Amino acid sequence: MFLDLDARLVVLPAEHAYSKENGSGAEVAAKAILDSRGNTPRLYRNTLIFPAADRVRLQDLDEALRKYLAWTSIVAEKETLNLDPHQARQAETQKQAADGAVTARLPETYQWLLVPEQMSPQAPVAWQAVRLTGADALAVRASKKLRSDELLIASLGSTILRKHLDVVPLWCGDHVAVRQVVDDFARYLYLPRVADPEVLVQAIKDGVALLTWRAETFGYAESYDEAAARYRGLHGGHGVNISSDSAGFLVKPDVASRQLDAEVRPLATTGPGDGVSGARPVVGVNPQTPYVAQLLRRFHGTVRVDSTRVGRDAGRIADEVTAHLVGQMDAEVNVTIEIEARLPNGATDQFVRIVTENSRTLKFASQGFEKE
Repeated sequence: MFLDLDARLVVLPAEHAYSKENGSGAEVAAKAILDSRGNTPRLYRNTLIFPAADRVRLQDLDEALRKYLAWTSIVAEKETLNLDPHQARQAETQKQAADGAVTARLPETYQWLLVPEQMSPQAPVAWQAVRLTGADALAVRASKKLRSDELLIASLGSTILRKHLDVVPLWCGDHVAVRQVVDDFARYLYLPRVADPEVLVQAIKDGVALLTWRAETFGYAESYDEAAARYRGLHGGHGVNISSDSAGFLVKPDVASRQLDAEVRPLATTGPGDGVSGARPVVGVNPQTPYVAQLLRRFHGTVRVDSTRVGRDAGRIADEVTAHLVGQMDAEVNVTIEIEARLPNGATDQFVRIVTENSRTLKFASQGFEKE
């Protein structure tokens, strides 16, 4: 139902190859697709990324394809060509070799991703060319590179979502529909490109459930009664069930707080049998004490990573923890990597020299080898 809102690769035909010259065929073709869908303007532009062939490598691929087609034709016509068994086996071997060459050159040829970007609503659309490496399938290589370069977001922090709601702004008055948020992120290139609507749904759920939602994120309402100027099913500080096609609204935290605080004020009641009116506070709420959010102001964490896969684990930590912390307004985030290695067989002079020089190049604050 929401396929148009998922991030997609649009592979450009080989005749629209990419080169670093201005106005390359790939950029022209990608721009045309980005701007239009058939005869109508394209709406969901922030979902498209364009893999393109390299113009130079394309010549090598073309040569390999021609050889493969030639040997395929020879094998198919071996009887007409009156090939003996030895010649037929040679032709089949050459066909398989040509097929392997084509398979190897495909990833070498499709090594570019054209990514449309926009720094602000007023800025022009710019194109970033990202080079792919590796021999995996095109979609796998593209996904890894886009996530590594934060050009495709698989996990969005709720406070980051709040920042975009405020800065753009995406609010429509005191609230904004969940559907509208999903739609906006799929449309506008100046917003983060999310993998699919569920990324936003999870960010909304996390933000509503956050204990410090009054200061950092937003509330959630199931509906809005315009006649009464009141939100129905208003939530904040606990989990709620939300989907990408929800009819609910994100509500500015100060607006949601005022309504929630008003609804827990003491209610006028009549005492049983004596006709005397009095105030009965809601259980668990002190009417004399206004709500004051207890803000958590410091985070610290230590984690042990797999020494054989430091890059993978560090990347996940950066995406899933550090990125959220850095995204906080005025946050001061310090990340320190500590390495401790025990070498039972000792270290040779060459080994010590390599590690020491690399450490200095990477600007280690302190490093060194020592005896037991």
